[in-house]
Amino acid sequence: MEVAAPQGSRNSVKLRVGLTGGIGAGKSEVARAFDGLGALTIDADELARRAVEPGSEGLAQIRARWPQSVLADGRLDRAALAALVFNDVAQREYLNAIVHPIVRRLAAEREASAGADQIVVHEVPLLFETGFADRCDATIVVVAPAELRIERTMSRSGLSREEIERRMAAQIDPAQARERTDFTIENDGTLEELRARTERIYRALAGVERAKP
Repeated sequence: MEVAAPQGSRNSVKLRVGLTGGIGAGKSEVARAFDGLGALTIDADELARRAVEPGSEGLAQIRARWPQSVLADGRLDRAALAALVFNDVAQREYLNAIVHPIVRRLAAEREASAGADQIVVHEVPLLFETGFADRCDATIVVVAPAELRIERTMSRSGLSREEIERRMAAQIDPAQARERTDFTIENDGTLEELRARTERIYRALAGVERAKP
C-alpha cells in the first residue's frame, strides 16, 4: 500500500510508524522483529510504567486523585487503580490525562536519539483512540483470530477468559482498525511467518522518502 507523505517536518527521522493490535494479537513480537531489522522501537506501555514509577510526577498526581491506589512503600497498586477506573469512563479519562502527556514527552525524548535514516516504530495499544495515528507517516495493525488471542494471553498472563474478553471488547474492533491502517499483519501462523511478513513491510517502508520541510 502506498504510504502518504507526511505533512511538514516533525524531526529528522526517516519515518514515524505507529504499530498497534489488540491484546494477544502479537504486536510486541512484531516490534521485536522491527528492532532486529534496524528500526528504533518505542513501547508506549513501557513508557507508561515509567510515567508512574515511585517518585514520578505521574504517581504524585495519581496519589492526589486516588490515594488508596498507592502502596505504603510508594509503589502504584495497579490492581487497585484498575478497579477504580476500568469501568468508569470519566475516571479513566482523568487517568489518561495524567499519563498520556508524560508518555508523549518520554517518547519524543527516545525518538530524538534516532538516526536520520532510521525508521521509528511506536508500539501504541491505543494508536487510533488517542489520536497518535495522526502524527504518524504510516500505521500498522497486527491481527489474529479471537480464540488464538485468548489462548495466547491466558498462557502468559494468568488472566481469566472473562477478563481477557472484557479487555478485547474495550479495544478497537480489528475490522475497524484494518480500515484505518496502512498495513495489516496477519499473525495466524508461525513466528517465522510473522517475522517474514514484518520484514516485507519494513522493506516497503525503507523505500519511502519522507517529505522535506
